[in-house]
Amino acid sequence: MSDERYSPDLAGWAAPTAPATVRAVVQVPGSKSLTNRELVLAALADGPGILRAPLHSDDSARMLEALTALGVGIERIEGSGPFGDDLRITPATTVPADVVVDCGQAGTVMRFVTPLAGFARGDVTVTAHESALHRPMGEMIRTLREVGVDIDDAGTWSLPFLVRGRGHVRGGEVTIDASASSQFVSGLLLSAARFDVGLHLRHEGGRLPSIPHIDMTVESLAHRGVHVERPAPGEWIVPPGPIRAKDIAIEPDLSNAAPFLAAALITGGEVTVDGWPAHSTQPGAQLPELLAAFGARSSRRHGSLTVAGGDAITGVDLDLSAVGELTPTLVGVALLADAPSTFVGIGHLRGHETDRLAALVHNVRALGGDAEELDDGIRVTPRPLTGGLWRAFHDHRMATTGALVGLAVPGVVVDDIATTAKTMPEFPELWQRMLAGTESAG
Repeated sequence: MSDERYSPDLAGWAAPTAPATVRAVVQVPGSKSLTNRELVLAALADGPGILRAPLHSDDSARMLEALTALGVGIERIEGSGPFGDDLRITPATTVPADVVVDCGQAGTVMRFVTPLAGFARGDVTVTAHESALHRPMGEMIRTLREVGVDIDDAGTWSLPFLVRGRGHVRGGEVTIDASASSQFVSGLLLSAARFDVGLHLRHEGGRLPSIPHIDMTVESLAHRGVHVERPAPGEWIVPPGPIRAKDIAIEPDLSNAAPFLAAALITGGEVTVDGWPAHSTQPGAQLPELLAAFGARSSRRHGSLTVAGGDAITGVDLDLSAVGELTPTLVGVALLADAPSTFVGIGHLRGHETDRLAALVHNVRALGGDAEELDDGIRVTPRPLTGGLWRAFHDHRMATTGALVGLAVPGVVVDDIATTAKTMPEFPELWQRMLAGTESAG
């Protein structure tokens, strides 16, 4: 895998090796996926609302900047949460014209905000960090044009592009191939109730990935009074109407909890995550079952989830099509298993912050391991690993996986741990606290 596009921190971050079995209680910040969905819905709502315990990270900051540029009022309620302030959101009364939205590396911003730009009265330029300009947007551009959004992409079908806002979006019936990203569907559904005639959306194409994220979108809309009909798999109908203003509490990010829980397997220890919801549409909610396949034991008590490792880690064969974002963590666990593991249903990961399949194979081989790409996945064959450079490739989940592998492999250096700020700026500190076995990492 070529490194030409990346500028890592050459000083690197020495991943700490676990001195013993990890036994810790941790808290993690709010869900990025829920935070950015609720920010968009609050911006489209019929009045002001409060987001409690939202995530404060690079991705959420990009969303806040984008909404502010579009005239949305954002007020911080100081001192209101352990990981940052609550937010009061006031929908725009007038939408500025001729603005620039910089999505950074945030796929949720580029896919969720572009439909909103159609409500502006003037030009909105949508761009991103150079490392994210490759991320799939062609289907989103085509579909938005069909529902009445005027987009000038200079024939590239990619970022950057210009949205010529008309103050409204017609909506209607449209077909999309969302096999590259479920965010295409979520981005359309989030704004659909504000379209003139609503939206009737059908997915046609390859397998639809990350269905829990679409379920999350539908549930978030339902909480605000928008009923999404689902007459058939891959089909959604959203009638036009108001989006109710509400105060919303954001769940902890369960996918960001994954490397902490996996640390219990790697070290044969026990890790508890506080605030684990009884019900959640987050993909990370499936972690107890996924980690159990490797031999972990889990239990819930008083709103917390505890995962305990055993004497060995079992090789697995898993279809991760619904939970692709957990792949890097699970590959990290598989490297230390007692048999090979195969993960499928994740070909779409080639279009994330980096090509995650190629990046994982590169890093595993750099430590002397054995991994190979499949058409739709990755296969890992355990072998003794050595220390070495683990590259983040501008990808937060690649960086946290390097930290996880470093628990058992001395000498692992993550070249750019700062990339974890995309969704969890506190990661290095929380990781150190977990290893110290503190009562709480919050």
